[in-house]
Amino acid sequence: MNDFTFYSPTRIVFGRDAIDRTGQELAAAGFGRALIVYGGGSVVRTGTLDRVKASLDAAGVAHVELGGVRPNPEVSSVRAGIEIARAEAVDVLLPVGGGSTMDAAKAIALGAVYEGDVWDLFSKRAAPKGRIPVVAVPTIPASGSEASDSAVISNDAEHLKCGLNTNLNRPVLAIMDPALTFTLPPYQTAAGVTDMIAHIMERFFSGEPGAPVTDNIACGIIRAVMDEAPRVFEDPCDYDARANIMWAGTLAHNGLAGCGVNIPGGRDGDWTCHGLEHELSALDTAITHGAGLAVIFPAWMRYVWQEHPERFLTFAQGVFDIEPIDDSEEAVRDAVTATIDELQDFFVSLGMPRTLGEFGVKEGDIDQMLAGLKINRGEVFGSFKRLTLEDARAIYRSAL
Repeated sequence: MNDFTFYSPTRIVFGRDAIDRTGQELAAAGFGRALIVYGGGSVVRTGTLDRVKASLDAAGVAHVELGGVRPNPEVSSVRAGIEIARAEAVDVLLPVGGGSTMDAAKAIALGAVYEGDVWDLFSKRAAPKGRIPVVAVPTIPASGSEASDSAVISNDAEHLKCGLNTNLNRPVLAIMDPALTFTLPPYQTAAGVTDMIAHIMERFFSGEPGAPVTDNIACGIIRAVMDEAPRVFEDPCDYDARANIMWAGTLAHNGLAGCGVNIPGGRDGDWTCHGLEHELSALDTAITHGAGLAVIFPAWMRYVWQEHPERFLTFAQGVFDIEPIDDSEEAVRDAVTATIDELQDFFVSLGMPRTLGEFGVKEGDIDQMLAGLKINRGEVFGSFKRLTLEDARAIYRSAL
């Protein structure tokens, strides 16, 4: 097991009607003026936003709003939020929504105390030094942003999508109410399940040797999610299934599933597939992140598995109870191939795409994606297997 530092400072308030305690929890934490950040309207239509505001009013917490944050949030909305945060002297950011809303709020929180343009932080021209605290109210279990150190923002003018990892991004509090997810469309539910599984796999396939405790945590979370997802599709109001999926999303991305298999002195995973997918959704911001990962991850796995076949065999046994019939190369290949096929078939069974062509992506689009990948990841990247931009081209092509 590798040495590691595990830091998860987010206080979790989880359960039925937890959202109605939002104001009480903020007031108890000493916050008095919140900037509520939300997206395209679902929290308005479902009454979620009204419940949050009523809770804040009852607790005497003043609030202002920034609505309309899109999926794959654009830096212009972040800049608008920074202006509001400064003008209104807010002392807490309160995102209500999915990963994009939470990421936008994190970026606002960092940018509001930074003297330059917030894009400097995401383009790595400057490092964040402080933030306004964030309290997250997730309504879509997927990104795990409610307890993670990451945030991802798009810049349409530069055709870039950039992530920033810093412990300053970790919310101080997350209010998690599984009942809020009852009304999620099946596609969003499926993309969320795919995203959280991908977060675990990025850490599992770090290129480092396995750690039995962490491997069992990782495979156990994936198995649980795969068991619960069909129940949600059968009954969208199955509270226990929704609760298990929501909790899995948090555990998938707060760092727990990477302890001991982390890269010494580096990140807690490979993250190549996320890098490849970020260029896909930068190409077309309508592409849902989890849906892109459903295509990219199996393609990457088929390209790299021979670098560390033992990790794929551990994954195969831990998640799918697949084992090679003997130690021969052919048996190992068959077991790994069956595992990747099972994983992709599961994604497709949820309604996820199998190919990039289903997004309308063509071979001619690959050069644009590679240009962004070079800026964000460099000409050589990856820890499970070192890849070049030509390797990335081959993976994209194989997924068409």
